[in-house]
Amino acid sequence: MIGRLNGILIEKQPPEVLIEVNGIGYEVQMPMTCFYNLANIGEQAIIYTHFVVREDAQLLFGFNNKTERALFRELLKANGVGPKLGLAILSGMSAQQFVNCVNNEDATTLVKLPGVGKKTAERLVLEMKDRLKNWGNDFFTPFSDNALITPSSGETLIANNAADDAVSALLALGYKLPHAQKAVKMINKPNMSTEALIKEALKSML
Repeated sequence: MIGRLNGILIEKQPPEVLIEVNGIGYEVQMPMTCFYNLANIGEQAIIYTHFVVREDAQLLFGFNNKTERALFRELLKANGVGPKLGLAILSGMSAQQFVNCVNNEDATTLVKLPGVGKKTAERLVLEMKDRLKNWGNDFFTPFSDNALITPSSGETLIANNAADDAVSALLALGYKLPHAQKAVKMINKPNMSTEALIKEALKSML
């Protein structure tokens, strides 16, 4: 079981990163809400991971702290929720926002996430409410051993194809092509970074 990686970020291609640990590069898929707070390329980062083994693949999913990973694991216990849908849910909203939706029985907001229909949203609220009843605001206090993970300041990931990269990331998260293209087109401005485009596009679809 791989539970934690401490290494150097080599690549960041939303929603996947490549982190090198002792000469080995690990490909890790991360929710965009975690991706935004990663260190810059070439810097050290700590990523808490959840390892998924399938017949056709071995996948690593990463998070900035143990709390986000714990919520992801709780999501996987819900009926009909796999790693891809869990990744999409925690990309469209933060861990705290998801807990608030469940506690407030706000299935309407959950339906706006890719892959979450009305029945799935209602089932999530029903199944997760008891599990998350003790997850208050204090539960989301950052862990001290996560101090190396700081928001990107100098890195912008701006490129000529930033909009295309943003659309590709949204597709990887489960959004349909017309919706992804429309969302990116609506908020796209000159010199916006890929990460900024994805963040604003996700906001606009909630």
